[in-house]
Amino acid sequence: MRGSIDSMKRGTWAAHTDELVRASRNSVIRVQKLQALGVPEGTSYRRCQPGGPWRWLLPGIVLLSNAQPTRRQQIEAALLHGGPEALLTGCEAVREHGLRQIPEIDRIHILVPQGRHIRSARFVAVERTIHMPEAVQRHALRLAPLDRAVLDAVRRWRRTDPVRALLAEAVQRGRCHPGQLLAELDSGSRRGSALPRQVLSEINQGARSVAEAIGLRIWQASGLPAAVWNAPVVDGDGRFIAVPDAWCDEVAMAWEIDSFEWHFNARGYARTVARNTRYAGAGIVVVQTLPSRLRDDPAGVTAELRAAYRAASTRPRPPVRSVPSNAA
Repeated sequence: MRGSIDSMKRGTWAAHTDELVRASRNSVIRVQKLQALGVPEGTSYRRCQPGGPWRWLLPGIVLLSNAQPTRRQQIEAALLHGGPEALLTGCEAVREHGLRQIPEIDRIHILVPQGRHIRSARFVAVERTIHMPEAVQRHALRLAPLDRAVLDAVRRWRRTDPVRALLAEAVQRGRCHPGQLLAELDSGSRRGSALPRQVLSEINQGARSVAEAIGLRIWQASGLPAAVWNAPVVDGDGRFIAVPDAWCDEVAMAWEIDSFEWHFNARGYARTVARNTRYAGAGIVVVQTLPSRLRDDPAGVTAELRAAYRAASTRPRPPVRSVPSNAA
């Protein structure tokens, strides 16, 4: 390759464009690096003019093609823009970490050390921080750790449901712990932290999804005794019955927030029927609610929960109990 680079420096780089691509990151490259490979700065910019073979992406960064850049090429450009210490964070980093509950966004969020004087540009949001985390290498990209990336994403959102969905996914899949996320919030900027704190409080009480978080608030406002969320329930002999979304131990009442999407395909329907049969056999009163009703008819859901509680309190309490998740 040294011979090819030397020949490019002598002004014959156009015959070795494959070497330019190999020196790039997914066809994204700095103009400064092109100069080192023999391409004059003015030539690089001329080739990025309308109708030219290349495309200008960010200040001093070009795409060695005139096609629309892919998202990966935009990410490569963003990290080049941020410099060698830059980290990808926010939604794109969360996606690279493998989570799915992420809305589509336009801007790519990167972190750079506080002392770097780099500004946001076009599709890149640059955040200078004194709390620069250790890089995580994934898919040949420098990422912020997942807990930081998740919080950098949700701190910029103003709607509750997307925040609930992403934080619940991170916790339920075992990728983050609520305490870890709260500690990360405490160590960073307070800006945008109120909504994530509220949602993490719900998750700490047992809510594992957007629907369960809404259900938790309905239950808390109902005046019913406190419920335990997502704890296994067993019979008097310790045999497993189910893991209800909410469990009122005082009267042995279960609440299941059942989604058609997850429960009413053939296999899911069979599991639901088997679960309800175990509830009935154990003498447990169970309330089933569709997630849509939590938003559309919270008063009706509250009335049903109160009625079921009254009914459960009039019959002898069966010998069932909830147990810690790690004891089931």
